[in-house]
This record gives sequence, C-alpha cells and structure tokens, in this order.
Amino acid sequence: MTRSRAQDPNVCGVTAAIAVIDGKWKTALLWQLESGPRRPGELRRNLPGLTEKVLTQALREMETDGLVHREVYDVLPLKTEYSLTPFGRDLAEALGPLSDWGHRRLEQLTGATAPQTPLS
Repeated sequence: MTRSRAQDPNVCGVTAAIAVIDGKWKTALLWQLESGPRRPGELRRNLPGLTEKVLTQALREMETDGLVHREVYDVLPLKTEYSLTPFGRDLAEALGPLSDWGHRRLEQLTGATAPQTPLS
C-alpha cells in the first residue's frame, strides 16, 4: 500500500488508517510508546531485529502522520525521546479491538489445527 493512500480523501477510512500503520514495525512502535516516552535505543532493544535505519524511517513517517512527537533535549550528549501525540493515542485505542480480534483468530487457528483426541 502506498503512503499516498493515507492522504487520499476518496478512499475508505479503514484503508486510510491501514496506510498509516502499514509496515512491519509501526504497530509494535505504537505499542511500545503507549506506556510512555522512549529513546530510540530503548525502542531498538525492545524490538529485536529492528535496524536503526528502519526505526528512523518509521518514526519519521509516524511523526509526519501526526502519531508521534519527537523531543530533542539540549544536553550533551544529545538526548531524543519519542512519545505518542493525542492523535497517536486515539489510533492506539482504536487498534485495541482489532488486536483482540486478532488474538481470538489466532486461538481459533490454534484450536483448529490442534490434534483431536478421541473421547473415551
């Protein structure tokens, strides 16, 4: 899905929302930031496999989309923190029911593929 779909007023609202969180790491970053501000290094440690380049790109896109706020402190060494904006918190809340649905689906799949034991 292209990022331009997130700004197209002629698409379905769900499509516009998914365009904003599209990608492997954005929902995980939202989840991490829900509990409070985080520094980039902390985000990388909490999400194994996330490279610095991809983290920077995702956070910049999320900042452009109004989901996160970047705070740079004027200290040495330079300190940067990311936090959710009110708009980002709204999105995180809206994703809660979708997350619940996803967990139910995974339970259903697990139950459907589990070996059946004969009843005695």
